[in-house]
Amino acid sequence: MNAPVIELARIEKVYHEDRPEIAVRAVAGIDLTIRHGESVAVVGPSGCGKSTLLHLVGCLDRPTRGVYKLDGSDVSGLDDDDLARVRNQKVGFVFQTFNLLARQSALENVELPLLYAGDRSPSVKASAALERVGLSDRARHKPGELSGGQKQRVAIARAIVNDPAIILADEPTGQLDTRTGAETLDLLLQLNAAGSTLIVVTHDMGIARRMARAIRMRDGMIEADGPAAEVLAGVTAGEGA
Repeated sequence: MNAPVIELARIEKVYHEDRPEIAVRAVAGIDLTIRHGESVAVVGPSGCGKSTLLHLVGCLDRPTRGVYKLDGSDVSGLDDDDLARVRNQKVGFVFQTFNLLARQSALENVELPLLYAGDRSPSVKASAALERVGLSDRARHKPGELSGGQKQRVAIARAIVNDPAIILADEPTGQLDTRTGAETLDLLLQLNAAGSTLIVVTHDMGIARRMARAIRMRDGMIEADGPAAEVLAGVTAGEGA
């Protein structure tokens, strides 16, 4: 069996903990293990803690308490600079809003993680990543010259250019039409089939059901975790939103 890439032990995230009258316990003592190569959907009603969990797993934030091991290393107490290095090396992000730099070409957008990592020949790897997502012929185009689906493919290329341990996708089809959204999901699942660990936070039960595993959250806790078909049986779009 594949080794764990994510290990959370008693993870909590409390906002404004020093002010009890407004404190929010967004993640409430979660234990979670995700192994290399899994595809996982995270679902639940708004305010259940999905986004906070994503931020913790992606090292965009640190837990209030508990232990988080990413690819075998404890990252729970790292400072901001160390967290940034871990994010760059271990995590690829795909966002709903693409987050591309408007004045940079597709190739230059994909090069960014490599530049942050000090890579001296970023264009070689960035070109290869664009080829993987089928956008070699758009490398010199700027985001304003690309369709929504093409922008998301650039974002995916940027997410995978450093060969991260995990790909985190936050509502990756939220701004795309149905056909383009399906193509984007197909691409993410192809990357997963090639070995990338894929975690998708989504309101869309159709997307969630295409993952092998689903985690359903409520009130900062995991209320169900297992094969997607079982966890999501009978869950409507409204319940998963």
